[in-house]
Amino acid sequence: MARATRRIGRKRRYSMMLKRAAQMIFYKRHREPGVKGWELRRRLGSDYPKVLRLLDEYLGNLGLTIKTVFEEDGSAPENPTIDQLDKAKFYVTLREELSLGDMKLVGWRIDDLAGLAVSLAYIISKGGKAPRKDLEGLLRTKLPGWRVDMNLNRYLRLGYLIEDENEQLYLGWRARVEVDQKKLIELLLEQET
Repeated sequence: MARATRRIGRKRRYSMMLKRAAQMIFYKRHREPGVKGWELRRRLGSDYPKVLRLLDEYLGNLGLTIKTVFEEDGSAPENPTIDQLDKAKFYVTLREELSLGDMKLVGWRIDDLAGLAVSLAYIISKGGKAPRKDLEGLLRTKLPGWRVDMNLNRYLRLGYLIEDENEQLYLGWRARVEVDQKKLIELLLEQET
């Protein structure tokens, strides 16, 4: 009887932790969505990675997943330590890719997407940063001139790119979360051949 009571108590505790974790990840409290690992540890305890795995399984039924972005370079260590997870940020994103038809429904034109793909690939190919002027020159060869500034400003505003005071562009939080960089490069290399 005591074992069954403990099991029910543990289930109820994890159920509450799942609800709290979902609330923390879904609701935007800062400039960008997501939650840092140390925030989850403070609210959920040291076994928050287990809670996130359970939440990810549940969200899988809805076509969503929890994406972990590490501070250093965005690439995930093979077996991250709790300290690395505390510094990481967790986001909810789509599990599958959007189709072109779905992208139209969210307001993206095909040339806007092409410009974004070119921008991200160019920055990745330059080691993670590129001068804005160079990227503008490249985009002007592919898009009408009046769309270049408008698109770049849109990518910056939506978080796909970040610009520093020296007009250097970097991948933004959203590109690190939503874009599979390896797959993007592979797709672009396939088109070259």
